[in-house]
Amino acid sequence: MVHAYWTAALVNHLWQSTVVVLAAWLLTLALKKNHARTRYWVWMIASLKFLLPFSLFIAGGEWLRSAMAAPIQKPALAAAMEQITQPFPQTYSIAAAPTVASHNSALLPLLLLALWVCVSLTLAFSWWRKWRHVSVAVRAASPLAVAADVPVLLSSSLLEPGIFGVIRPVLLLPEGIVDRLTPAQLNAIVAHEMCHVRRRDNLTFALHMLVETLFWFHPLVWWIRARLVDERECACDEFVLQSGGAAEVYAEGILNVCKYYVESPLACVSGVTGSDLKKRIVRIMTEQVTRKLGFSRKLLIGVAGLIAVAMPVSFGLVHAAQTQQTKPLQFEVAAIRPGHPKPMEDSSSSSHGGRFQMVNTPLRQWVEMGLSVSDYALKAPSWLDTSRFDLNAKFPEGQPSSQNAFAEMMKSLLVERFGMKWHEENGTVSGYELVTDKKVLAQPASLLERLQGAHGSAYGPTSLQGTNMPMSELAEKLGDALGKPVVDATHLTGGYDFNLMWRPLDNAAPTEDYRRYWKQKGINVDDLPSSVSAALQEKLGLRLQSAKVPSRVIVVDQINRQPTAN
Repeated sequence: MVHAYWTAALVNHLWQSTVVVLAAWLLTLALKKNHARTRYWVWMIASLKFLLPFSLFIAGGEWLRSAMAAPIQKPALAAAMEQITQPFPQTYSIAAAPTVASHNSALLPLLLLALWVCVSLTLAFSWWRKWRHVSVAVRAASPLAVAADVPVLLSSSLLEPGIFGVIRPVLLLPEGIVDRLTPAQLNAIVAHEMCHVRRRDNLTFALHMLVETLFWFHPLVWWIRARLVDERECACDEFVLQSGGAAEVYAEGILNVCKYYVESPLACVSGVTGSDLKKRIVRIMTEQVTRKLGFSRKLLIGVAGLIAVAMPVSFGLVHAAQTQQTKPLQFEVAAIRPGHPKPMEDSSSSSHGGRFQMVNTPLRQWVEMGLSVSDYALKAPSWLDTSRFDLNAKFPEGQPSSQNAFAEMMKSLLVERFGMKWHEENGTVSGYELVTDKKVLAQPASLLERLQGAHGSAYGPTSLQGTNMPMSELAEKLGDALGKPVVDATHLTGGYDFNLMWRPLDNAAPTEDYRRYWKQKGINVDDLPSSVSAALQEKLGLRLQSAKVPSRVIVVDQINRQPTAN
């Protein structure tokens, strides 16, 4: 069902995103003595992963594979990716029995969807109201002559200094701040805010707020929020101190802002008092030295990024190659026309010049060819025997000719054009048991005295030869000749040589053409046994007895009476 597909896709995406978040956490631990801006981007990438499912990268790999002709062997990296991308595999049955979902199972996905929509809309509305509140303060503000990279506005609100806007940001300062901060403190605060502008923190955090709106139910999303706020403020603190700002002056400026003004209600309006204030002041006053990224850590980040992108792309490449290899074979063109209610003898089939044609052929015969099943092992609607069609099909260019390939193309045609569905059963059918004839075995020329030779076999319409052939294989060949299953009940082991020949039809007088054909080979057909059964008994000391034998049975569950349009 559709909701089952989307549920599995969502679970897979959440699982993959969780793995990325945990990997990001381990990576930030390794980088804890390096610059905060590096850790910030690690967390930002973990957040954006929620918006970028691995399936997009896999699709990119499949697109790349479509332009490549050489076959791709499955690398270990792609094998690992296959485990991560599909932790909860789905199984499908080609012809599964129809099931009716219960009322509760159908209602639950709708209730969960409604809950998700309600909470997401509530979050979006709440943030819109807060944004509107700050926007009103900005519109009511007046320009202020302060050296900065963006316009500076003076507001009558008690909001702390902060950057408002994503595309055209402005610096909003509260009234009276010039009197409450020393010029050095104000310059440090303005430098902090300009760092937010250059880093485009409002934009990146707005993207994370989108993640929160869509994936509010995932606890790691809110954990990432706290890490982002902490690292972005630390990054700006590091910038101010590295630009020559005095640590004591800067810390006092932040404390004065906290004393007189309130924090911005929106995380995407970058202020100065965010994160854990106590820890920030301690870091500022101790002036902890941060190390630049060395080669080993750059390599670590590079490898982590390469794995994050290369694994799904690699899997997409391999998956596309496997899909091409496993995609069901189909006729390049297949025209189907209704046949005529004529006798079976008027039906025919032929193959030449890369084309295959069938004339007035019962649909049952189409099914037998497509499913590679004998008539006795096929359970299908009785009308298949009288529903006749003509087929004019073209084989794909470069497709090697084989019985298996032809059967797959016929099966694909029946599925696509007739909507055929089927399943396989183990059952019993009317057939034969191959047993020994005690009277013949007692004679010197019995089968047991035949010499063994090199393994091999050959089958013709009126002959059957074998060299070192086991009884089980002989039984299988006899089943093909008789159109019914034959099982070996001789209890004979080893391989045997034989050369069986019989007339084309049981108890039928040979035709002149048939006589002439075998006469050229030096054989008098009048001396041949009248049937395969007679040949077995006369030449090999074996006989066939009717029995119910186990067999693979194909049951056609559904097939349309008319094909879809050409």
